[in-house]
Amino acid sequence: MKNSFFLACGLSLVALAGCNNTTTSTASNSPDSSASTTDSSKPTIAVIPKGTTHAYWKSVQAGANKAGAELGANIVFKGPVQESDRAAQIKIMEQFVTEGTGAIVLAPLDDAALVKPVREAKAKKIPVVIFDSALKGKVGTDFTAFVATNNFEGGVLAGKKMVELLKGKGKVVMLRYQEGSASTNEREEGFLSVIKKASGINVISDNRYSGATAGEGKDAALNMVDKLKEADGIYTPNESSSLGMLLALRQAGLAGKKIFVGFDSSTPLLEGLNKGEINALVAQNPTKMGYESVKTALAAIKGEKVEETQDTGVAVITKENVN
Repeated sequence: MKNSFFLACGLSLVALAGCNNTTTSTASNSPDSSASTTDSSKPTIAVIPKGTTHAYWKSVQAGANKAGAELGANIVFKGPVQESDRAAQIKIMEQFVTEGTGAIVLAPLDDAALVKPVREAKAKKIPVVIFDSALKGKVGTDFTAFVATNNFEGGVLAGKKMVELLKGKGKVVMLRYQEGSASTNEREEGFLSVIKKASGINVISDNRYSGATAGEGKDAALNMVDKLKEADGIYTPNESSSLGMLLALRQAGLAGKKIFVGFDSSTPLLEGLNKGEINALVAQNPTKMGYESVKTALAAIKGEKVEETQDTGVAVITKENVN
């Protein structure tokens, strides 16, 4: 039976391009692009993802667009091309603050570097909803709301699945994502909190970083191929690191020969799951995240009381429960 967590257009295992049913938002592959048409009778909400290339962010966009169409808001979806480009995201954030947009929905690339522009938005009385990844500060005081997966719990679920699949014994490698990313750091620490309690499991590497793209992740994984050969289990904390690891395992002739628990879902990752190259994926609900973030931002514009912290859910999927 298909996992009900992912049913319907509003919940995503793939990019969900078919759910994009509003003309008021534009995905950006450039820091300088923006929506070309807006309805002046509706408030405008800027949605700033960490990047614009991964399937995950396309699902966020689908949810944001759906909320805009249903609830009556213009959505401008604009972000850096790569998730390592902090300067571009700060520039985009500052642009929307200068323009005085109605509200901003932000997935901060860095939990510290984006604090200043968020404070500038608050000073101009622009509501800011943080989503996906935490920002240093206090929700309800420094920013309006926080809408995200419980990332630590997602990491815990990954750790429990790894222990189950290894039957409590073996060597484990964790390839981290990148420094400054609060969401993936929490997933990494959640995973380790479980693994380190398993007396029969030894972590042989947990201090390497994949980088922002699948290509960088593949290179990082191949650079530690001796550790991968030694390992019984492998964990990666997001879409790009999971895909990069999958590609590296294939190139090294190790795909399907190691217990592999990844995080997030995209067409290539689901293909790996169905082929038995990935044993489990911890999947988020990015479409719901996009929808609820816009809904919350619109409520804040209207002066309505909002739920300050919202958990959009996470689940473990396997070949058995995804088909």
